[in-house]
Amino acid sequence: MHPDVQSLKICILGAGMGGLTCALALARAGFNNITIFEVASNLGFVGAGIQMAPNMARILDRLGVWDDIFKDAVVLNETSIRQGSTDTELGHVDLRYIKEAYQYPHTVGHRATLASELYNGCKRESDKIKFEFGTTCENVRFGAKPSFTAVPRHQGVPYEVECDVLLGADGVKSNTRVAMLRELNVEAEVKDTAQAAYRIMLTREQLSSDPELLALIDADKVIRWIGEKRHIIAYPVSSKQIYNLSTTQPDVNFAAAPSATYTTKGSKKAMLDVFGDFCPMIHRMLDLVPEGEVCEWKLRVHAPLPTWVHGSVALVGDACHPTLPHMAQGAAQAIEDAGVIAVVLAALPSGAGPSEINQALKIYEQVRKERAETLVELAAASGRALHLGEGKAKEERDKQFAALKEGKGPVPDKWADADIQKMVYGVDCMEEAEKIVRGYSFSRDS
Repeated sequence: MHPDVQSLKICILGAGMGGLTCALALARAGFNNITIFEVASNLGFVGAGIQMAPNMARILDRLGVWDDIFKDAVVLNETSIRQGSTDTELGHVDLRYIKEAYQYPHTVGHRATLASELYNGCKRESDKIKFEFGTTCENVRFGAKPSFTAVPRHQGVPYEVECDVLLGADGVKSNTRVAMLRELNVEAEVKDTAQAAYRIMLTREQLSSDPELLALIDADKVIRWIGEKRHIIAYPVSSKQIYNLSTTQPDVNFAAAPSATYTTKGSKKAMLDVFGDFCPMIHRMLDLVPEGEVCEWKLRVHAPLPTWVHGSVALVGDACHPTLPHMAQGAAQAIEDAGVIAVVLAALPSGAGPSEINQALKIYEQVRKERAETLVELAAASGRALHLGEGKAKEERDKQFAALKEGKGPVPDKWADADIQKMVYGVDCMEEAEKIVRGYSFSRDS
């Protein structure tokens, strides 16, 4: 890379999975003037379990952090889709073939481990990456060089920041996206899915007195219990010391809430009532959640955007393609964004200005936009299929599950379908981007 390209000033708004991976990938590519601005005062990592598919692992391995993440991970060898009310198995898929097919197994881990190791990777590049914590970024402007106002949250004086490249990795409530759409005079709103989620983590100790529950945490298995308009997905994480459950159910608590509200302390009784017709084992499991520790998330997505790029500004991750969790690809897609951004910017010629930077970011959009939006729709479709109530559509779905047991036909749970897995896991987005930039001729500013 040319020295003047290496020294381009790159600002990243948001230190989530997408923002951290962008910084790490850019530093590893050779960029040496990267600053991440984050609203939170520190990265006190919390969160629940996360599925880590081969398309994510491949990029994290390239960036030198996968080995440390994998130490704490659990390899999943099978998935079982079960009727919530009876615990009867509807479908079963062997996942052991995934490592052979895609070089990495399908693993699950703790979100905090993934984020911490990305952060540790960034800290190892501290000569190239700087962090500005406790800072809100406002008034994004799209001139020849993008700029914004940085506002320290604790009595600091606001200051103006100008950069060569601005990456908006600031989540589903992205200020960067709002500013970009306003600049383009486009309306595209956050969409309410009418769904919410409980995220629950039970320790091995909590499960220890119940042999049936203990068997769940000891299995190399992800289980999805499904019912009308609801499901629970569960798997062991943190070297099988924690059993992670994530649910999806109709949104009741947030229905009338302002759009700024995304989480709320939930009622344990309400949670138990939501899954009241599920089997006794599920009741015993949910009953272990301590009163006062029930947390519910509102699930929001966004209408597809006309573009992710304007000038030298690009959107990343949930800022441009938030998704429902049913394909377990939200973080993976943000990480793919980051990997591709590093490839296209590293290909810039010496003396690159706003025109060339825009061309590079347009290649990022070309590689990523259709793929990410396809997966957003697949996740929504999978949710619709899993949440069917009684009727012909459910009968047809259950026939597909029955055929699956005989090794025939598609899987209604798109996440577990081998053809879909090939499309998701078998694509190396960074390699695709490298092929394009290898033959690309950047045109100079006119």
